[in-house]
Amino acid sequence: MSVPTDSKVTFGGRFARELPEMAVSWGADKAPEPRLLALNEQLATELGFEPEVLRSPEGLALLIGTSVPEGATPVAQAYSGHQFGSFNPRLGDGRALLLGEVTDVEGRLRDIHLKGSGRTPFARGGDGLAAVGPMLREYIVSEAMQALAIPTTRSLAVVATGREVRRETMLPGAVLTRVAGSHLRVGSFQYAAATGNLDLLKRLADHAISRHYPAAASAERPYLALFESVIAAQASLVAQWMLVGFIHGVMNTDNMTISGETIDYGPCAFMDVFDYSTVYSSIDHGGRYAYANQPLIAEWNLARLAEALLQLIDDDQEQGVKLAVGALEAFRPQYSSAWLAGMKAKLGLPDGVEDEVASPLANDVLALLQENHVDYTAFFRGLASAVRGDARPARDRVLDVVAFDAWAERWLALGPDADAMDRVNPVYIPRNHLVEEALEAATAGDLEPMTRLVDVVARPFDERPGLERYAAGAPDDFGAYTTYCGT
Repeated sequence: MSVPTDSKVTFGGRFARELPEMAVSWGADKAPEPRLLALNEQLATELGFEPEVLRSPEGLALLIGTSVPEGATPVAQAYSGHQFGSFNPRLGDGRALLLGEVTDVEGRLRDIHLKGSGRTPFARGGDGLAAVGPMLREYIVSEAMQALAIPTTRSLAVVATGREVRRETMLPGAVLTRVAGSHLRVGSFQYAAATGNLDLLKRLADHAISRHYPAAASAERPYLALFESVIAAQASLVAQWMLVGFIHGVMNTDNMTISGETIDYGPCAFMDVFDYSTVYSSIDHGGRYAYANQPLIAEWNLARLAEALLQLIDDDQEQGVKLAVGALEAFRPQYSSAWLAGMKAKLGLPDGVEDEVASPLANDVLALLQENHVDYTAFFRGLASAVRGDARPARDRVLDVVAFDAWAERWLALGPDADAMDRVNPVYIPRNHLVEEALEAATAGDLEPMTRLVDVVARPFDERPGLERYAAGAPDDFGAYTTYCGT
């Protein structure tokens, strides 16, 4: 069946065509009773779809992959990955399919990808399915990230399948339709390198350059320029995660994109009380992917990308290592610069404030939050009130008020801009207790809490009357929070 005739969308199969060694042709499982749970109408329009078409039976079939549009070539992508530090040479899309690529209304090539569409040859014993809760979690959190202007994959739709999924209990199943600049990962390059096929590795690198960093093609060393571009993108991305208190939870190399988009919202969460050691993932027993470790893990993952690219960077291995190490050494200063610029914005500091002044001021306030168990998001949003003459929204959250007053005196002396602070410090994030409330209701058939939460986090910086509970921290009885991968 083709895409309905009034759709403006034309599908292509560029990845499958250019990299057939990394694409297993496959089809989605049938869904007994498909039912739309969430449709991102703004994104649909951006892609050229008519939202009302996607709501039709034919549109739902497209969104879950049971109707393959003309030009699409559904494939399960092959990739490797270091999972919690251990290398698995053959991971791949065990429960996902790349339906194909479309060109959006701005001329950008975007992947249309299905998650929870059934077992593939990469399933490794899994059932290939997904439950409603985890798929709606990805929808909520990815749209919150988009609203915060943090590079991210997007959620086009979540469709219930009418099939139950066995986890700890039987749960209603769903498919997520995901949109991305591409699904190329560090693990994609690890897979190509592990095959020993240099031509495949080169075609993969050329594909990545063409899709994401075309300027690298004209560089003296195109593949070194590709590596440098990914380093810069990831340094910026992880700095932005840290600035909003986002914890990815599973930063395996197969979950780090070449594009610099956030991908895979499984065991992820936004931090409530500030704590460098925060871990929300049920499987991260050692804290490898704790909040404070995210920049270090990003650097580690990029080192694995360097290893995969060495043969392309230079024919001489020793020279290739030297060039790659030199490029990777830029990660820490790039990350630090991006993070400090973001902290200066959160603190509303004028342009003339030197880094040597701003850096200790930023680190000292985070130490204050750590020592006093302060809500990260609420503190920074309340801090602007101190500039306007009322320090209570921030000060009352800190037990050691003497330490706060001493820090605030230093900060206020620099002339911070309260309005500028309000433009970068969100009022609303997807609070963990609200996410769980929404997912529990949706699993039971009530979509209103989820829809309401998405509407709130879509405008994170605009404080609105009647939404006070969305800005408040978790109730005392919420307890310790744990998230799961959903498989």
